[in-house]
Amino acid sequence: MIHYPRGWILRNLTSSEGLLRVNLKYSDNSQEYLPFVDLIPSPCAQDSSASEGERIECFLAGDSRSSEVTSLTAMHTLWLREHNRLARALKSMNRHWSPETVYQEARKIVGALHQIITVRDYIPKIIGPDAFNQYIGLYRGYDPTINPTVSNIFSTAAFRFGHATIQPIVKRLNAQYLDDPELPNLHLHEVFFSPWRLIKEGGLDPLLRGLLAHSAKRQVQDQLLNEELTEKLFVLSDNGSLDLASLNLQRGRDHGLPGYNDWREFCGLPKLETETDLNTVINNQQVTEKIMELYHNPNNIDVWLGGLVEDFLPGARTGPLFACIIGKQMKALRDGDRFWWENDNVFTEAQKHELRKHSLSRVICENTGISEVPVDAFQLGKFPEDFNHCDNIPGMNLECGKW
Repeated sequence: MIHYPRGWILRNLTSSEGLLRVNLKYSDNSQEYLPFVDLIPSPCAQDSSASEGERIECFLAGDSRSSEVTSLTAMHTLWLREHNRLARALKSMNRHWSPETVYQEARKIVGALHQIITVRDYIPKIIGPDAFNQYIGLYRGYDPTINPTVSNIFSTAAFRFGHATIQPIVKRLNAQYLDDPELPNLHLHEVFFSPWRLIKEGGLDPLLRGLLAHSAKRQVQDQLLNEELTEKLFVLSDNGSLDLASLNLQRGRDHGLPGYNDWREFCGLPKLETETDLNTVINNQQVTEKIMELYHNPNNIDVWLGGLVEDFLPGARTGPLFACIIGKQMKALRDGDRFWWENDNVFTEAQKHELRKHSLSRVICENTGISEVPVDAFQLGKFPEDFNHCDNIPGMNLECGKW
């Protein structure tokens, strides 16, 4: 996300503190922004009222998609700040450490926090508690026989379930979590490849408040992706707009993914042979009729579509097929990684104790001007009753962990 295989590209090599590069032209109320890409002019959209000399280029991060939409940019920026916060703290505690040692230790902690927040806080809400226990379960230690690489089916289909959760409106809220008349709501297509909106329209805090206080789009079987994604995707680019649903279907075919029924069989789920069978997993007669009209036979169904329209498991945001694929992938990523944060000799017991205290809400508290957040950033709540002041949000103590 913020680190890169060729790490020197994103490093501040002039610093003794092991920092990542930051933007030297703009800041966010003294907080850091991502640096701009080195190759300019970049393809990012510009403020129509700005002069050519006021160009704001795409941001540079460990993932080339960091400027794709402002919410992605916000998360990349948040973790850039967290790395640099940790690096400065580690250096102040260990004056004898080299910049390389500081950088690698901060990177290691950030990696552990990603693992904790993803598997402990996010994934159980996506696949549900039963599927989590079935496919992931408790950590038993590193298993060298497990391949931890990311599977084609996971990256091409299952984990793209999230496209159906994207809201068509981007909200930016003030400190009371209310609409800000100076920062009106935006349609999603207005923030594609538009980093200038972050820099010139309020910075990170209003955008993060909007994400914290408003739900993801409700996934309904007869309206999966909003029209901002199917009619106006990347409309601000020079190449015209795209259709994300069509891209996902074609991507699965390009990648050679077997069909929906093959993957159900892979997961030990019953194959569906008829429309009546489809009705047992899709509780919407009109949707099953439409699918059969298009595909004629369940064996022909594209796996991304089939997995997406299944009825949710209890306490989940996915059906049984995607819960299986996501769960299996997460277990492989965890158990096949000898550097997994819980594995022996990766961190000390004292350090692991501190890491467990941290959360996405704490990361937001540490790296923004936001003072009140939900205890669980992934759980929708009402402001102010379901929000806590940052003073009451737990977080790790590096000194207690004896880093």
